[in-house]
Amino acid sequence: MDRERDEIAVVGAGLAGCLLACFLARRGYKVTLYERRPDPRSGTVERGRSINLALSERGLDALRRIGLAEQVMADALPMRGRMIHPVVGEPQFQSYSGSGDRAINSISRGALNNALLDAAGKLPGVRMAFDHRLVGLDPTTGEMTFETPQGKVTTAASVVLGADGAGSAVRGQLLGYGVLTESLDFLDYGYKELTIPPLGGEFALDPDALHIWPRGTSMMIALPNPDRSFTCTLFWPTHGTASFASLGSPAAIEQHFATHYPDLPPLAPNLVDDYQHNPVGVLGTVRCTPWQVDGRVGLLGDAAHAIVPFYGQGANCAFEDVVELDRCLDECGDEWSAALPLFQQRRQANAEAIARMALANFVEMRDKVASPVFRTRKRVEHTLERALPGRYVSQYELVSFSTTPYAEVRRRVRRQYRAVGAVAVGGLALLAAGVAALARGRRG
Repeated sequence: MDRERDEIAVVGAGLAGCLLACFLARRGYKVTLYERRPDPRSGTVERGRSINLALSERGLDALRRIGLAEQVMADALPMRGRMIHPVVGEPQFQSYSGSGDRAINSISRGALNNALLDAAGKLPGVRMAFDHRLVGLDPTTGEMTFETPQGKVTTAASVVLGADGAGSAVRGQLLGYGVLTESLDFLDYGYKELTIPPLGGEFALDPDALHIWPRGTSMMIALPNPDRSFTCTLFWPTHGTASFASLGSPAAIEQHFATHYPDLPPLAPNLVDDYQHNPVGVLGTVRCTPWQVDGRVGLLGDAAHAIVPFYGQGANCAFEDVVELDRCLDECGDEWSAALPLFQQRRQANAEAIARMALANFVEMRDKVASPVFRTRKRVEHTLERALPGRYVSQYELVSFSTTPYAEVRRRVRRQYRAVGAVAVGGLALLAAGVAALARGRRG
């Protein structure tokens, strides 16, 4: 492909799309970013849409490659562990790492998106087209039709890349052509956002932690923001007696929170208004195959493999996709017909691995983090990490603080558990033998 002549269309100017445009422009491609919304740098954030995210090593690795990590991290808030809020009693802190010094980072989603848009816009060959909603795509020719405020626009590109999120219009077009299959697995849970404003100009809660209110079949989390507020997210069932559907009146809302989240109402003066007016979002896992058609149309990020948010890896995983696609282009000499299939081959098992780990982490955050057994297991894990540095590493650390492929993380953790289990069994056997010998000695 002639990089200077052929144009790459990136549909979706969110986090993954903007990062992708930066990587492609650095390779010398002409890139057009298409986005259905207006330019977010001149608009307002949609109510109830998350204003922060957890950035960890995989995302930082991608940002370092384009020289943006330092700028993005300037306003980041490191979260070194979980702060568990019981119904009764004081909150308890659980470190993410054995050393206690590793952190995931709460950052502004909007600020990160704007920084990536600015970075892409400064690169030669990048053009941006906002208010362009994809309504037609011919995967055999790369011809696209967009609805815009001025009417329909038809254009074409040599390669079309869908980075347009879980509800991807590109994926929908490929599905309509019968060249792709998909499965959408939705949880019987939704999410709704609330806000804890600053208290006396300062954080109302400890800003060095991700706060969790585990309640068995439901939970709430809170992440700090640079303006000293917290964004809280409720993860509740969508139906039933303790669900979003069961709370209607202000009195019922106030009573529910006073009973189940008693430390929240004093800190959230707009609790009832936020609850009544912020939307309930859906939670689900998107799987599809193939991720590309004829080396001309491809998917990445949530458009190819959306996951539930309980490991804080959605954006990090999408950023890692961009790095891997760039690597595949290197290895394939920029032959897209070879690079796109190779990209899927390299990333699909990893996407499935983090999808499964994210679902499992929901159960951990919702049900287990408050239990004494879980706390004991974490203490043992951290002890092993300190005793066996580099040889024993917890799943959380491998996911959040390394770029070890997700599928390899699962395999390594299973090997570690087997090894620890074998040592434990051996230790018990030695203990039993010692007790038996002691008993024999006493009889003698």
